Amino acid sequence: MTSLLLRNARLIDPEAGTDTPGWLHLSQGRITATGPAEEDPPGADEVRDCRGKCLAPGIVDIGVKVCEPGERHKESYASAGRAAAAGGVTTIVTRPDTSPVIDSPETLEFVARRAASDAAVNVRHMAALTKRREGREMTEIGFLRDAGAVAFSDCDTVVTNTKVLSRALAYARALGALVMLHPQDPGLTAGAVATSGKFASLRGLPAVSPMAERMGLDRDIALVEMTGAAVHFDQITTARALPALERAKANGLDVSAGVGIHHLTLNEMDVADYRTFFKLKPPLRAEDDRQAVLEALRSGVIDVISSMHTPQDEESKRLPFEEAASGAVALETLLPAALRLYHAGALSLPQLFRALSLNPARRLGLEAGRLAPDAPADLVLFDPEVPFVLDRWKLHSKSKNTPFDGARMQGRVLATFVGGNRIFGDP
Repeated sequence: MTSLLLRNARLIDPEAGTDTPGWLHLSQGRITATGPAEEDPPGADEVRDCRGKCLAPGIVDIGVKVCEPGERHKESYASAGRAAAAGGVTTIVTRPDTSPVIDSPETLEFVARRAASDAAVNVRHMAALTKRREGREMTEIGFLRDAGAVAFSDCDTVVTNTKVLSRALAYARALGALVMLHPQDPGLTAGAVATSGKFASLRGLPAVSPMAERMGLDRDIALVEMTGAAVHFDQITTARALPALERAKANGLDVSAGVGIHHLTLNEMDVADYRTFFKLKPPLRAEDDRQAVLEALRSGVIDVISSMHTPQDEESKRLPFEEAASGAVALETLLPAALRLYHAGALSLPQLFRALSLNPARRLGLEAGRLAPDAPADLVLFDPEVPFVLDRWKLHSKSKNTPFDGARMQGRVLATFVGGNRIFGDP
């Protein structure tokens, strides 16, 4: 096949901010033409009728944990690729918190080869900011960037030594590298598994104030101002942190921010009877925080929605709440969970895909996230109205630790295309 016409589609264009009926023509892995429904499309070797369903740029997911090397029983590149394809995610950007840590060109080259051979979707990699993520000595950022690293992060390990972090940020700026930081005060968050408040007190859970996120963000913004580095804050989850982020953007600092889908669609009450599948890092927040973060996403203060996909096996989750591992899988549930915001009237579909596709692609300097001619033909076809009950055992991820098990959801991926090739869905 050299060309494909996707006709009778509802085109969700986050760049133009439009939701209109139309068609897309694909050839040689790229979008070659697009037009409204009333305009005749060019001929193609294959024609697919989308039956009025939504066609959008494939999701670009920043911060996915694939557990190779070291914990392949939790998630491999093959299983993560299948899960991403089933969830409409066409590009995953992996975290370096593996075992061993991705902190050398050799380790990065190993995972890049494994991803290229095993995963059906596009895979880009982050590398560690400091060696072994210990916060004492920065990695060889230049060599890692040459080896393909698209960003640098110590993930949820906060670099407490400000001299080390400032030097790493200054070096990254000199090389034009993006750094991803996790804004928390580690002294306050140590041992905490919930957000402080009445609910945590009633449950007897060690808790942390939302101010820990604000304090960590204030410090990091000061270092960004000092060094001029480009920084993406991986998860902004509290109302207290938003004014500082808004000021940083207004002052012209090169900062962006994301939020995980679970913090957008769940709150602290969902922990209920110590359900460990709802144990996340940072912990789920109060409903007021969730609403404030949603408003920040709507206004553009927060730029990106990600899955923060973190596989954990049953043994590490089936423990008392305080001892259980943090994190949840979300590659397949990212889109249907995000569609809750659309069905609630909080975000339009173009707004949603701006945060899921366009903004993360732009931040990483990728061509993806658009429906314009000459953009990569990385696409998701979905029906936002189809209801279903999620069964975690049907997920493609090796680990099944989703908080949405048994939840009523709305919105199904019908087909996923990478480079114009269908990698998921019916012919």
